[in-house]
Amino acid sequence: MNEQNIIRERLTFTGRVQGVGFRYRAKYAADSSGVTGWVTNEWDGSVVMEAQGTAEQINRVLKMINQSPYIQISWIDRKPLPKEQHEKGFHVR
Repeated sequence: MNEQNIIRERLTFTGRVQGVGFRYRAKYAADSSGVTGWVTNEWDGSVVMEAQGTAEQINRVLKMINQSPYIQISWIDRKPLPKEQHEKGFHVR
């Protein structure tokens, strides 16, 4: 993987995203796609994820999350972030 193609994004998901296995599905999708970062529930009912990989890898994670019949995402707010240099793995917080 070319280091120049690596990006990092902070994604905030709203909709039916808590209590439906979102974080664990995100972890499985990220691990399967080679994406690093983390995912956590927020007090307002949203889920926040920081994901680092190529745009293609991150989009693959989003596609896998969307395949769940229980998760209904109504909005994704995406913001670019600086890359984390030595991050390992994807974690549920």
